Amino acid sequence: MTSEVRGRVEALYTAPSKGERMVSHETVAVAEGGIESDRYFDGDGFYSATDGCQVTLVDAAVLDDAKREYDLDLSAGEHRRNVVVRGVDLDALLDATFELGGAELRGTKRRPPCAHLADLVGDDVGDALRESRGGICADVLSPGRVAVGDDLRVTEANPRELGRQIAHRLGGEAVAADEGATSAEEPHGDGHV
Repeated sequence: MTSEVRGRVEALYTAPSKGERMVSHETVAVAEGGIESDRYFDGDGFYSATDGCQVTLVDAAVLDDAKREYDLDLSAGEHRRNVVVRGVDLDALLDATFELGGAELRGTKRRPPCAHLADLVGDDVGDALRESRGGICADVLSPGRVAVGDDLRVTEANPRELGRQIAHRLGGEAVAADEGATSAEEPHGDGHV
């Protein structure tokens, strides 16, 4: 159990229904199946039947990049994700268990910004944002409340990441060179939105 703080919740959002603006919250209830009052929790999301994504997280740094590089302000929930976090590499949360406020989740797959965003901003910018790898899906392991300002704390690291860290300590530079090839081969979703 690492119990290492890796990030902090910067914003929380839910989508009441398709196409409606995201609703900002200071705190949300995370229950089995997702975030209460979100359309995916209610089973009304476009991908609800085919894509079991209970909670979505986006890296605040990706939103900062969109503002800086494209003059695109996504700060009011236009990113269409539930939890904005800062200070964590979201890819490191894939297959890891982590506490988010009072809830416990496990990262399941990458979830870049959605196709709805591309419709709003155009294909070129939308494609660039989707390639950013700045989002993930997570399953709820233990319900709880999450508030803006809460820590994101890894409680069980991704076993492959732990293996790479151990191998790196034991094998030195040769293992480090192989890490890039290994991580590129790991499947964590097909990048669809």
